[in-house]
Amino acid sequence: MKGVIQLEDGQFFEGEASTEWTTAIEGEVVFFTGMTGYQEVLTDPSYRGQIVVFTYPLIGNYGVSAASAESKEPQVKGAVMWKCSEDDSHYMADQSLAAYMEGWNIPYLTNVDTRELTKAIRTKGTCRASMANKKKAPAPVDAAGQVYEVSRNEKQVYGDGDTHLVLVDFGLKQSILDELLAGGAKVTIVPFSDMEDIHEIDPDGVVLSNGPGDPKDVTGYLEQIKKVLDTYPSFGICYGHQVICLAYGADTKKLPFGHRGANHPVKDKKTNHVFITSQNHNYVVTPGSLESTPLEARMIHVNDGSVEGIVHPTKPIFSAQFHPEANPGPKDAVWMIEEFFALVEKKGVTAYV
Repeated sequence: MKGVIQLEDGQFFEGEASTEWTTAIEGEVVFFTGMTGYQEVLTDPSYRGQIVVFTYPLIGNYGVSAASAESKEPQVKGAVMWKCSEDDSHYMADQSLAAYMEGWNIPYLTNVDTRELTKAIRTKGTCRASMANKKKAPAPVDAAGQVYEVSRNEKQVYGDGDTHLVLVDFGLKQSILDELLAGGAKVTIVPFSDMEDIHEIDPDGVVLSNGPGDPKDVTGYLEQIKKVLDTYPSFGICYGHQVICLAYGADTKKLPFGHRGANHPVKDKKTNHVFITSQNHNYVVTPGSLESTPLEARMIHVNDGSVEGIVHPTKPIFSAQFHPEANPGPKDAVWMIEEFFALVEKKGVTAYV
């Protein structure tokens, strides 16, 4: 069955639709450059409401397993691929990718020239798109506030370790929670809208999670967030990194087409080491805006120089724009989780520098 994805500037790309669609599927179209990790992408709350173009030509060859999901259900609006495997070849696989997508009613297109589509997005920048059985221009839709759709509504407690951490939920990935539990922590997940409750919990440390969309969507909570940061050892991941910077007076901006993939090189200015990271975000911290804050840029993106991590010189606060929990890989940055545990054990008496 014929299917078409059309960008807001009128460009369109034909392929085969997974089913007949009675209404068009609309969302922000982005591309992911990883060869693996498609299930993590589909279930990552940071992709909420987006149409994801997979640049690697064959997607789904190792199937889908419950253990690899980053949330309880797919978060994307749709997906575009050259080929979507109807088979699986991994011992942990529960089903094929095609069956998984169809079971969750997630629309997808195949036999699309994803190379040309990606070039169009890179040229014009991230934009709205529609998927339908025939050409249809996407309607202008405000995508603000997606973070409110994916954050939990109430506190949840996991584990029973001696170290008690609060994980602030902006749309957290399951693998972040898994890494903290594997480190021996008791973890209390707190919705970002309940930041004031953290002082009653009085944890040993706080992790601010990833999440979708514009970090300025939570501007109304920045004062509460800063009080938490000033009180407890804190580590921000992706959206959490951006929120920390906003709370201290820095600014953020939207990239032309974002960073998405498992092959992004980052340089640690302290050690001069370069390592490869997994990333998924549209927004970055504006480098010049850090000059009016106490924060310092410790890590930068090798390709475009964007801020990839900050540190507070006198408080136990640091962050990563990328995903150090390494799902989907690589594992180059897992050391940041270990550094946070070490910082918490020191009771925050020294800064992460």
